[in-house]
Amino acid sequence: QVQLVESGGGLVQPGGSLRLSCAASGRIFSINAMGWYRQAPGKQRELVAAITSGDSTNYADSVKGRFTISRDNAKNTVYLQMNSLKPEDTAVYYCNANIEDSWYRGLVRSYWGQGTQVTVSS
Repeated sequence: QVQLVESGGGLVQPGGSLRLSCAASGRIFSINAMGWYRQAPGKQRELVAAITSGDSTNYADSVKGRFTISRDNAKNTVYLQMNSLKPEDTAVYYCNANIEDSWYRGLVRSYWGQGTQVTVSS
């Protein structure tokens, strides 16, 4: 199996910064696209940012210019640098990764982390 473990959430004032990390471990042969999603209370989960294995990125319009997604393939880790945070960024942030199983080559599954709370408030 595969586990995704997130870290880096917390409480920050408007205009502040946070860096989220998500490390994958387990039966990993390769990791394709990785991404960050968020879900605010009473709202649907939405894509925040995604990065391919070739380092192509895309962002939600609401975070462009403020958030940066990156990955370290040697560490099976994806990061989300969040700057100029706003109260509307408050949500639970989830990591997602499409991972090829090292035991069953060609089998690619989508995995989710447990979520980390980000609260932007003065």
